[in-house]
Amino acid sequence: MAFGGFNQNQQAAPMSDINVTPMVDVMLVLLVIFIITAPLFTHAIKLDLPTAQAEAAPEKPETISLSINGEGQIFWGNDVIARQDLAARLAQAAQKKPQPELQLRADKATRYEIIAEVMAAAQGNGLNKLGFVTEPKPAAAPSSAPAK
Repeated sequence: MAFGGFNQNQQAAPMSDINVTPMVDVMLVLLVIFIITAPLFTHAIKLDLPTAQAEAAPEKPETISLSINGEGQIFWGNDVIARQDLAARLAQAAQKKPQPELQLRADKATRYEIIAEVMAAAQGNGLNKLGFVTEPKPAAAPSSAPAK
């Protein structure tokens, strides 16, 4: 290999040899790593795993929206219904397979007595899935006034 020398009187020619020492060092390190890790790739644990068959996903049940306004009017979806007709509709809905979910929406001003009657009618006619729908509380706006 040609390395530079202390004799500056000679014409300096460009070095034409490739220095392969760093490449050989890297290759030897990789070879050692592969020699150490090769036995780990062949090691396996034999397991006798159980087999299972997945059942078909159940159908998504229908949702019935039942709303009560402040005056006590009951809405089945968007249709106004009388309290006398509510029990018959709930009984008919309870016969469906899968059983529909009843979502109850009530105005703040609705008397609890009416809500309790609707819940009792749903339970009495066999509807077991009942949920209450509310509006999320609005986030408080940050005030720009300094705290005192």
